[in-house]
Amino acid sequence: MGAASGRGALVAALLGAALGSVRAEPSPHTLAEVLFCQPDTPSQGLAVAFDAEQLFSFDFPSSQWLPRLPDGPAWPADTEQPHELQHDAALCRDLRDLLTKIATGPLPMPEAKGIPVADVFLQQPLQLGHPNTLICMVGNIFPPAITISWQRNSIPVTDGVTHVTYTPTEDLAFMRFSYLAVTPRSGDIYACIVTRERDNISVVAYWVPQDPVPTDTLATAVCGAVTALGILLALLGLGLLVSSCRRG
Repeated sequence: MGAASGRGALVAALLGAALGSVRAEPSPHTLAEVLFCQPDTPSQGLAVAFDAEQLFSFDFPSSQWLPRLPDGPAWPADTEQPHELQHDAALCRDLRDLLTKIATGPLPMPEAKGIPVADVFLQQPLQLGHPNTLICMVGNIFPPAITISWQRNSIPVTDGVTHVTYTPTEDLAFMRFSYLAVTPRSGDIYACIVTRERDNISVVAYWVPQDPVPTDTLATAVCGAVTALGILLALLGLGLLVSSCRRG
């Protein structure tokens, strides 16, 4: 009862904060807490998400709650203590082992729902030569067992990489984010490689910095185009005038 009442208080607090400014016209929202255990790696995981945006995850090896962002608020101290979650995880593992024994053979691993979908984009507007962050967003993940790696110009990159744990989605799948600190330069080719080791499937999403046209260059080009169009229209009008005079 203590865990349930604590979870209810957390739900009320989160929903109150999110919907406080729109109480007159409420819209549907989803607060999900998903615990999984599986034969794949990671063998277990837990995440709390609000409208598919991860708020917290639980790190089982260190037995602690982690906020989605490093500077995010801490998990409420009186809600779902680590020992309660370790008990739930143990129950999940016991249930998995029991079902495996009941089955005629080893319990089949969860069927893959589909090919993961990856997209890569910049966190901030592009400025060549300035530090930025590449984000690799991977969706349509099931089961939650993939690895994400980065390459720059076909060379593996490990420095500046930050992976986020799995986030549950409303379609009973998962999504995951990976971040890479970069300094974009012309000619670079970045690749986010998503691998599902169970069936050796890999998906690659590329990102190439596109040097934006400088504002003054763009303004000059637009001005030149407008001037040329004006001259063309003036010549067309003069031609029509001469043609009309000849007919008269």
